[in-house]
Amino acid sequence: MTEGLLLPPGAGRPIAGSGMTLKVGADETPTWSMFETVVQPGFDVGAHFHHHAEELFYVLDGELDLLAFRPRAGSPTAAGDWRGWESDDGAKVLRGGPGSSMFVPAGVPHAFFNPGPVPARMLFLVTPAGHEVYLQELADLIGGGRPDQAAIAELRARHDIQQLTPLTPQ
Repeated sequence: MTEGLLLPPGAGRPIAGSGMTLKVGADETPTWSMFETVVQPGFDVGAHFHHHAEELFYVLDGELDLLAFRPRAGSPTAAGDWRGWESDDGAKVLRGGPGSSMFVPAGVPHAFFNPGPVPARMLFLVTPAGHEVYLQELADLIGGGRPDQAAIAELRARHDIQQLTPLTPQ
């Protein structure tokens, strides 16, 4: 690419069935991908981590419960619902509104959940580029129904994602 990329509001490539729009991806740069994301009420991405990828989330509208830490070792809350997790140093899940951000280094468990009655919107960046391939495969797998957790785990494993708690669509 020899020029920059200018996108007006609403532009980009929709990731069919995901509520995400790819703004910049592997076709433009090998470094990172950027998405605008609509998170429906009740959607829980499930706690997970990446061995190599780093991510940044920025809430634009609505509220999201945000997690970006390892749960306390041996804690009974380390399994199941991640929204009750606490870190060794006392960090807890943040309910973040517009302007809240979450940076996730490689290897750190993270998740987001929309607890509200209305959709939330966020900007999402991930490095390296190419996460759009995984997101389209995931949207195709979920297909508007209840996801097969074993199939999701297999898909995520192929894309450097270690699932800790289940993904729950809205």
